[in-house]
Amino acid sequence: MKSWDVIDRNLLVDASPYLKLHREAVRLENGTIVDDYYTIDQPDFVVVFALVRPDTILAIRHYKHGAKKINLGLPAGYVENEESPVDAARRELLEETGYRAESVRLLGSYVVDGNRGCGHAHVAFATGLTRQQDADPDDLETIVLEEIPLSDLPALLAGGEVATLGAAIGIALGLLEVKNIGT
Repeated sequence: MKSWDVIDRNLLVDASPYLKLHREAVRLENGTIVDDYYTIDQPDFVVVFALVRPDTILAIRHYKHGAKKINLGLPAGYVENEESPVDAARRELLEETGYRAESVRLLGSYVVDGNRGCGHAHVAFATGLTRQQDADPDDLETIVLEEIPLSDLPALLAGGEVATLGAAIGIALGLLEVKNIGT
């Protein structure tokens, strides 16, 4: 098995910094050429599974227009230029919750759409939280901060309270990490 070869790439839509749409001509492993394969560039983002206590996380309830609903999520946001995912996690946690973490580490990074791209989702795990300031979300966000027991998270995932892929993978990986470290 080998990667496809990109023969040509044309920018069709440039809505920077949020989205770029490209049409590529690609040569498949068997030699077949596909002239109209579409890819999407979007900024990387980070989601933060933040333990406020050993058995409780900080979550946010907010409206997400892509999901068209108010739902339960995690602190999250775009990774800014020249910023590492861990630094972005620290910044987003502070902005959206007012908490600073003593320890933040990356649990994984994943391409959002294996066929189209759509950037990477970086999942961070934060511990040692202390309240530093009032939350200061961006102008498009109204956030309600919630403390959720770890034991409630599987039912919230299964019941549709979590509506975004980033939050779902963040919760799933966070729960696995808690289990692995025995917190």
